[in-house]
Amino acid sequence: MMPGYALFRRQWSGFSFIELMITLAIMAVLVAVAVPLLQINMQRQKERELRTALTEIREALDAYKRASEQGRITLRIDESGYPSSLEQLVMGVEDERSPNRQKMYFLRRLPIDPMLPPPSDGKPAWGLRSYESPSDYPAEGEDVFDVYSLSDKVGLNGVPYRKW
Repeated sequence: MMPGYALFRRQWSGFSFIELMITLAIMAVLVAVAVPLLQINMQRQKERELRTALTEIREALDAYKRASEQGRITLRIDESGYPSSLEQLVMGVEDERSPNRQKMYFLRRLPIDPMLPPPSDGKPAWGLRSYESPSDYPAEGEDVFDVYSLSDKVGLNGVPYRKW
């Protein structure tokens, strides 16, 4: 063998253009499959957060109603027993049965709707339904009986987030 041949051989060793193109094509197929799966997983995570937030607020509304039925919250005759705003759940109300009028708190903080962009004023936005409004057409009123998402998107289960 000639001494220059070994030098020439080492200089050109490596991957051919075809091998690189095949590798890139395989990687492109893998990425094309992975991206939709990642998007679905992100949407599932947001849906879990929405369910958790709705459950947390609804449980707090029910606890407020129970406290009002037990006579722990002062009500007027025409009131339903539900809070007049979501902020009351966080700010607390005086316990009428407590000797030193301690406050009862129903939420530590008001959860945000994960299906909407973060609020600019820091105040979470929820659709509010009063006790007097029908379930098929929720409307605000003097109290807060239920909450719903203001998002126009549809969940993975085919149900709009407003109906959750």
